[in-house]
Amino acid sequence: MSQPPSEGGAPAERPGEDRTLRSLGLDGVPREEPLLYPGAWPRESGLLDGDRLLPLDRPAREAWEQEDGRVPVLAIGSNASPAQLRHKMAEFGIDSPVPMVRSRVTGLDVGVSAHVSRMGYVSASPVGAPGTVRELFVLWLDPGQLAVIDASEGVPMAGGNFDRAWLPAPDVRVEPGDGSVLRGTYAYVNRHGVLHDGTGAPRRHPGEQRPLITELLDGSARLRALFGATPEEFCARARADRRLCDRGTRLLAEEGRVTASGLERYVGRGPDGSRTRGRTPSWGPTAPMP
Repeated sequence: MSQPPSEGGAPAERPGEDRTLRSLGLDGVPREEPLLYPGAWPRESGLLDGDRLLPLDRPAREAWEQEDGRVPVLAIGSNASPAQLRHKMAEFGIDSPVPMVRSRVTGLDVGVSAHVSRMGYVSASPVGAPGTVRELFVLWLDPGQLAVIDASEGVPMAGGNFDRAWLPAPDVRVEPGDGSVLRGTYAYVNRHGVLHDGTGAPRRHPGEQRPLITELLDGSARLRALFGATPEEFCARARADRRLCDRGTRLLAEEGRVTASGLERYVGRGPDGSRTRGRTPSWGPTAPMP
């Protein structure tokens, strides 16, 4: 049985215990069934090892960082779904285990991406929210796993939807439950911005696709003309139709539904504070419409 190089984080699987994702009710893949987004999240920390989610007793972060080169990445949407995570890794032939650590996060909330995903759903994006506390998962990814998640979020591509940004403490406080506070974490910030709630403030992602898509369609005849009148039609039409998704994304901006996430200032900066290559948000006033 494979595991990260950490005695403290070694899984303790009881004999005869069925820890498969199906038996745990965590096997739905949003990439295959868009209305499942963001997928089922575990209740506790765990080690995703192939098709199993094993117990993760004590997250030994120092060993992961020093011996395996792992870095913390905050899971905002479907990256916290073990089935979605497994699906992404399998696409690139990666089968190494992924530690998933349930953590208390202060200063961040889960907003709604201002783009239509070609996977057929409207995804979640982090937004700055001082004082807000959420229970979210931190993935400890090795270099190969990090490259897979970067690719899935479009980070390496000029036309991708997300940039990976380092969110430092104390701006974003991440407590993994062992009495410590991380010095920071990576997160994926949307290049298109996020949807607002009608007052200009970022709206919170409801955690389910059906009510979100229903509300978006009800509020826009132009959106219904592109994607249909129901969540099922929306998902079916959007799925794998990049041009249609791009049109829907532009429409969200044209109808004035988009605002900043509040995290744009972190894009292009690394853990040591050094400047890395960043991008201009596509929803900004200086960015030409594609």
